[in-house]
Amino acid sequence: MSKVNLKTLAAELGVSVSTVSKALQNSYEISEETKQRVVTLAKQRNFRPNVYASSLRRQQTRTIAVIVPEIANNFFAFAINGIEEIAQENDYHVLIYLTHDSYEKEVSICEHLQSGRIDGVLMSVSTETNDYEHIAKLMDKGILLVFFDRVRHEIETAKVTTDDFVSGLNATEHLIEQGAKRIAYLSLSSKLSIDNKRKAGYMEALLKHNIEFDPNLVVACGNQQHEAYQRIKELLTSPNRTDAVFASVEKLATETYMVCQELGLKIPNDLKVICFSNTTIASLLNPSLSTVVQPAFEIGKQAANILFQHLERKNISILNENIILKSVLVARESTGC
Repeated sequence: MSKVNLKTLAAELGVSVSTVSKALQNSYEISEETKQRVVTLAKQRNFRPNVYASSLRRQQTRTIAVIVPEIANNFFAFAINGIEEIAQENDYHVLIYLTHDSYEKEVSICEHLQSGRIDGVLMSVSTETNDYEHIAKLMDKGILLVFFDRVRHEIETAKVTTDDFVSGLNATEHLIEQGAKRIAYLSLSSKLSIDNKRKAGYMEALLKHNIEFDPNLVVACGNQQHEAYQRIKELLTSPNRTDAVFASVEKLATETYMVCQELGLKIPNDLKVICFSNTTIASLLNPSLSTVVQPAFEIGKQAANILFQHLERKNISILNENIILKSVLVARESTGC
């Protein structure tokens, strides 16, 4: 007989794991009708929630974990600074865990944190993350979690991001206004919500300006440097070459610069380039790089504030909400400005 847990109950009821967990804890967020359905099925399946795990959460460690894909990316460096500022104000310690954009590493970290070493988690998922069972298990242990930047919308909790769709639209429109007609979109991973939203903004801008969408101009670059370099090179050496590139993340713009140098292409005369980036040296590059700058520090602060508010109130869960902060487009030489 298969083991009965929160996930199997959720699947049978057609609701989320978080909803089942909250219903069993008599949360005010769940309707009485849903609570009754959950409790009835739990009794039928002889399922008992782990009360001991919940009680452990009341013994605060005054430590939170921050799970991020990488630290070299300027966005995450600034976001962690914002988190650290709020943590210090609340007299909390911060443990940083790097997944190196590995799903297996992310799962391992979440399993490690289930032991009760921390009071809460701030998380940005990896490019490889294609399910959320390990995250749900962590939350089932009574550990509060807030997503920032790279989120999983299937999980019911607070999520702090930037306006990826609008910023993607604005970046593409900027290239069009600068005379670009064949604009390529460099994708990091189709598994990431931020990537899909930025691509949707790119496609909306093409539609708005009556430019036919060419699926061959959406390039899945992946997370490996050599793979990204090769795919960008293939794009820029194709017979019907693109005249502009919108890179979803900073490192893909860097690879584009390197490919252009190898091929002897001049930016912005031969190719215009824009990307999402929080690098402080964008203006020092040759040519200077046009960027969509995310409010990384504020995103980190906002996510941390939400987590600490719920920890202070000793809440057992965090209400599902999406907080969106605006990014800013900074036009420079790489797009002809």
